[in-house]
Amino acid sequence: MAEAGGRAPVAILISGRGSNMAALLRAAEAPDCPWRVVLVGANDPDAAGLETARAAGVPTWAHSHKGLNRADYDALVDAAVRAAGAEWIALAGYMRLLSPGFVSAWAGRIVNIHPSLLPLHKGLDTHARAIEAGDVEAGCSVHIVTAELDDGPVIAQARVPVLPGDTPETLAARVLVEEHRLYPKALTELVTR
Repeated sequence: MAEAGGRAPVAILISGRGSNMAALLRAAEAPDCPWRVVLVGANDPDAAGLETARAAGVPTWAHSHKGLNRADYDALVDAAVRAAGAEWIALAGYMRLLSPGFVSAWAGRIVNIHPSLLPLHKGLDTHARAIEAGDVEAGCSVHIVTAELDDGPVIAQARVPVLPGDTPETLAARVLVEEHRLYPKALTELVTR
């Protein structure tokens, strides 16, 4: 699905610094990129990534989720994303579970990047868990979002070795490099299917 001119409109949702969002913004600058970022939204009005998006000239939206139930908050997100004209949603460090109704309304059009080789290590603390499990490889996965946490079909993965002496921080730094490389490629694959 792409708009006139061939570039699919994408909204990116973040909760913090937005390093994967920044990688997507850089990729969208390429003349042959099949998608463009129409909105960066955050559930934290102080998310550092919002300033990165503004500096890149991308419209932003932010609203705290505090005091709202998941469905009511997601209705606000849905309205903002639709008002921006997005046809796809990319989660980039968005630290909120989406309501089943929201996921259903956007079925097959929400993608997420997760810092593990799914189906291993769903949820949080993935790098520490990979080290503790004695995994010889770690990495990242881009997947379609479903109602279950980190459970949708995997579109793409990148692998890195777990090195002797790795800490969660050193492993995370190497995986993050791969996340920034993998996410734009996987989003391109998704929107051009």
